[in-house]
Amino acid sequence: MGVYDELKARGLIAQMTDEEKVRDLLNNGKTSFYIGFDPTADSLHVGHFVQVMVMSHMQKAGHLPIALFGGGTGMVGDPSGKSEMRKMLTREEIEHNIACFQKQMSRLIDFSEGKAMMVNNADWLLNLNYIEFLREVGVHFSVNRMLTFECYKQRLERGLSFFELNYMLMQSYDFLVLNRKYNCRLELGGDDQWSNIIGGVELIRRAEQKDAYGMTFTLLTTSDGRKMGKTEKGAVWLDPEKTSPYEFYQYWRNVADADVIRCLKILTFLPLSEIEELAKLEGSGLNKAKEILAYEVTKLIHGEEEAVKAQDAARALFGKGANTENMPSTELSQTDFADGKIAVLDLLLKTKLIPSKREGRSLIQQGGISIDDTKVEDPSETVPLSSFEKGYVVMKKGKKVFHKAVLKK
Repeated sequence: MGVYDELKARGLIAQMTDEEKVRDLLNNGKTSFYIGFDPTADSLHVGHFVQVMVMSHMQKAGHLPIALFGGGTGMVGDPSGKSEMRKMLTREEIEHNIACFQKQMSRLIDFSEGKAMMVNNADWLLNLNYIEFLREVGVHFSVNRMLTFECYKQRLERGLSFFELNYMLMQSYDFLVLNRKYNCRLELGGDDQWSNIIGGVELIRRAEQKDAYGMTFTLLTTSDGRKMGKTEKGAVWLDPEKTSPYEFYQYWRNVADADVIRCLKILTFLPLSEIEELAKLEGSGLNKAKEILAYEVTKLIHGEEEAVKAQDAARALFGKGANTENMPSTELSQTDFADGKIAVLDLLLKTKLIPSKREGRSLIQQGGISIDDTKVEDPSETVPLSSFEKGYVVMKKGKKVFHKAVLKK
């Protein structure tokens, strides 16, 4: 099976500019391709992970990945999918974030000589002569047409700055530069990048009279269309300091029954034949598929040792005699206690198990909170210092979320 057919069978492909030519290029040729990553945070998240998986599939098939980091575009910010302008980052913040991205990406992509490349569009964007840029690139873009694209259209009511309107031109110029320097003929990205990708394909055709292609892959969403990779604490990050390997494992272990097979296809390298067998499981049998998903994805991001530890901790929690060693935890100090006790709602807030006391009261009233296997019955309850005799208490939210509150000695 060629890599195009593999990506298609895994449900990764959303749209492309010329299906016949893209299929032929990927299945029967070798090409360089690029995916852009704007360094808006100091870690990649699970949405980026889909893109890195595509890069890995392509690299295994003999194609040359170019990871483009937006040292230039990151200073403007992509308006796609945003209701407001992104926060402006300093050059120092952007450079730090790029270094974090590069380290994480190297776990899945082989960046050794001739295998893949990392480039930074700051190298050509930051010193552009604006008049020359407008004459070479801007002349090929119709503002009327740009405003019909979804990435801009949804912003018109609330206000779209000229600052952001430049983003499409810069991303398109990236493709032109990579085409000229490395004969890059294909840009890939999430489906929310379709408009920007088309801009680059058409710019190369007009400026160079050459064919170039674009392809997008499906965004990571649940079966009912909601974006995956979000928890009450925020995004699910690839950095273990931001989302611990245990929390990361638990996120995938707890996906809905309707989403597990799709996630196995998109986020693991398990053979499709093996995934088809898992798809035959029903009811509680799907827990086996969820365990495999959680283990495989955690292994890819955090390594086999962390995946085994997370799996062992999760199994212990769902069984008897919970092993708390690898459980996510929050440290408390004596100052968190008043008169030798802490209110349950304050403890839930401190451990970030709830976003507000209002939600905490509701959860407790529904029987959704336990401390050391004892259900909390009243939102006004307190936890005495004596409960921390062993150094910690284990808090349980619902059936699947465990957290350890540790008393600092």
